[in-house]
Amino acid sequence: MQLIIVSISLVLFISYAALILYYRRSWAGITPTNLFNNQQVPAKITVIIPARNEEANISHCLNSVLNQTYTASPYEVIVIDDFSTDSTAAIVKSYGEKIKLISLKDQIDSPINSYKKKAIEIAITQSTGDIIVITDADCIVPATWLQNIALCFSDKDQTDPTVFVVAPVAFSVENKFIHIFQSLDFMTLQGITGASVYKKIHSMCNGANLAYSKKVFYEVNGFEGIDHIASGDDMLLMHKIFKRYPNGIKFLKSPQAIVSTKPMDTLKAFFHQRIRWASKADKYDDKRIFIVLMLVYFFNVLLLILPLQCLLHNYQLSILNYQFSLFSFWIVLLICKTIIELFFLYPVATFFNQLKLLWWFPVAQPFHILYTVIAGWLGKFGNYQWKERKVK
Repeated sequence: MQLIIVSISLVLFISYAALILYYRRSWAGITPTNLFNNQQVPAKITVIIPARNEEANISHCLNSVLNQTYTASPYEVIVIDDFSTDSTAAIVKSYGEKIKLISLKDQIDSPINSYKKKAIEIAITQSTGDIIVITDADCIVPATWLQNIALCFSDKDQTDPTVFVVAPVAFSVENKFIHIFQSLDFMTLQGITGASVYKKIHSMCNGANLAYSKKVFYEVNGFEGIDHIASGDDMLLMHKIFKRYPNGIKFLKSPQAIVSTKPMDTLKAFFHQRIRWASKADKYDDKRIFIVLMLVYFFNVLLLILPLQCLLHNYQLSILNYQFSLFSFWIVLLICKTIIELFFLYPVATFFNQLKLLWWFPVAQPFHILYTVIAGWLGKFGNYQWKERKVK
């Protein structure tokens, strides 16, 4: 029994470590996108912002979107109000002709499962841009955001043109452990996102900062086939496009394009968000990411089970005549996992200018293992609430 436990543990750890080291090398291989001499590339852009009950955030978001250094072409901004019950729509209207407001309640008359996908779809039908840029209403975008995105779409490669751009997102950090924890977790996901897009190993992105060709959106029939799934307006769409344009997806590696968003303020809200993300796991047509998710999940399950097993019976193990306890074996695995992940995170944290957060990483590690197991399980078998809506 002891030998089986050790063998499974070592296989999972070696596989996990190899994956993380591969991500680290891949992240380093991404060519940064740099603007030179206020470089401007003409493009017809429509920025779409779905919004539901965002009265506390929407004006900050819109001010940042309107305050762009991009002057090569006029750009359009569309906010689609998703049945808000607060003053979100009124705030958007106060911007006058600068912002086009669409009310989702005027477009649909029966309950659906994915309001955000429908909101984006309707906004695209009323857009004038060739490039659709998506962000969320609780985000702040940098002044050079659209300049960078337009530059990404300006490649002259006629064989493999850029049709989908994945761009970086970061949480704004406050001196609260729950915010620091989320920032570390999200920064890890962003590093993996960049690495996976660069190597084309699986489809990852975040709907707070992405852009795609409107023509290609219609070529793949938009959200058709995935519109019954509550989330996935980003990654599921990305994979549909990847299947047709595997070399047309790029990661925008530029600090000047990092969109900032707020972390969740409560543990309950945090878990609902992560359960929502995890709920897509078995919906991916991209089985490559499913395999990765299973490896990560079961390795974390193992790291949670081992100390519980030690409480029942702390086995004495022997390898090459060296005696050690099951508990000490678990400690070594935990330390090795932490070191390898820090090795991966260092260049990612440098890119996001969040190196100081890495001091918290060893402290956050046990909590991260527990949350991964719980959120992964509930993402498959539980319910979650998002934007005052309960989703099964």
